[in-house]
Amino acid sequence: MNRDVIKTISYGVMHFTVAIAVAFALTQDWRIALSVGLIEPFVQTFAYSIHERVWQRGQKTKSANEMREHLHGHIGLA
Repeated sequence: MNRDVIKTISYGVMHFTVAIAVAFALTQDWRIALSVGLIEPFVQTFAYSIHERVWQRGQKTKSANEMREHLHGHIGLA
């Protein structure tokens, strides 16, 4: 099995374990802890994808502004 696949699986297991442990520490109820531990990683995955899109949009804006400043500097507008 590919090392990246193993790393992804081990991270997923760790994520579930931490989520369940934290939820149990807060609630002292295994049913709630297991529910949170199973739901939270899925929600986090969607939140991460939204975060990535926002971040990439910000990077594109930054790159466009840097290019504009660079061009203005070369033609004496800066």
